[in-house]
Amino acid sequence: MWHQFRPSFRTIASSRCFSSLVLAEHNGKALSGATLSTITAAHQLGKDVTLLVSGAKSNTQSIVQSACQIPNLTKVLHVDDPKYDHALAENMVELLYSLQQSHSFSHILAPTSNSSKNYLPRLGAKLDVAPISDIIQVIDESTFVRPTYAGNAISKVHSVDTVKLITVRPTGFEKMAAEGGNALAEQVTTLEFDSSKSEFVSEQISQSERPDLTAARVVISGGRGLKSGENFELLYELADKLGGAVGASRAAVDAGFVPNELQVGQTGKVVAPELYIAVGISGAIQHLAGMKDSKTIVAINKDEEAPIFQVADFGLVGDLFQLLPELTEKI
Repeated sequence: MWHQFRPSFRTIASSRCFSSLVLAEHNGKALSGATLSTITAAHQLGKDVTLLVSGAKSNTQSIVQSACQIPNLTKVLHVDDPKYDHALAENMVELLYSLQQSHSFSHILAPTSNSSKNYLPRLGAKLDVAPISDIIQVIDESTFVRPTYAGNAISKVHSVDTVKLITVRPTGFEKMAAEGGNALAEQVTTLEFDSSKSEFVSEQISQSERPDLTAARVVISGGRGLKSGENFELLYELADKLGGAVGASRAAVDAGFVPNELQVGQTGKVVAPELYIAVGISGAIQHLAGMKDSKTIVAINKDEEAPIFQVADFGLVGDLFQLLPELTEKI
């Protein structure tokens, strides 16, 4: 499948710069693993790579210092302004548009996330270019590979826009090392604009001693076959023994067994752990789109015809309520 985007006259008139900008995502303490994967993708473009860290200095100064140690970065830009602490789309677009006007980056990349899905298309509209989403491979500076139709087809996209706006699927690229570089840090003057269009109210963050779902080495996910939220305790016990995280299919989330933040799939989180155990999950294509890049996949299902077994490296056919306790006991 081949797509080609044609630029507007305004895009053709823009000046080209041999530098890529990566938009950092962080929790106020450290860069996300997805950002390190995005830096890897940017490095494959063969250009200088600049990293943008935005947010108040009290939260991000240490992040900037650590980011300067990342290999293959030329510069780390720091925008010291609390307006960007929560990556509100209206504020981010004003910042990125200003930076593009002053630096003329050839590529602007961000990890695929709820935030980047919000602000990058708006930036594309303002720059009059077509964003390219969720890439999994860089072929050259203008050609990229991305999944489509819930991962059932792979699309090769060639863009002739002067500036390419790209979101990167983190599981498609190895994480760049955190040490070994010597990038320069540069403070960016904050912008004055009307930031009252939207307002951050609050957020509720679940606290857990288990690893983050998208960064865990082991993920155990449950589906509708678990029958209730109480039965997810079987998964938590196994996850704790393996040092892993717990996920869920959309069917389990829609049934109210677990919160939405545990959903793995096309409309949930995309994971690629070393070990993925699917328990009571039939294997709809929407779920497979979020986990099929896992290194080793184990499926536990009483239906031997379940589609999940087509992508599994190992399969157990049987009653999960008997198999899970036995498996947990033997580990």
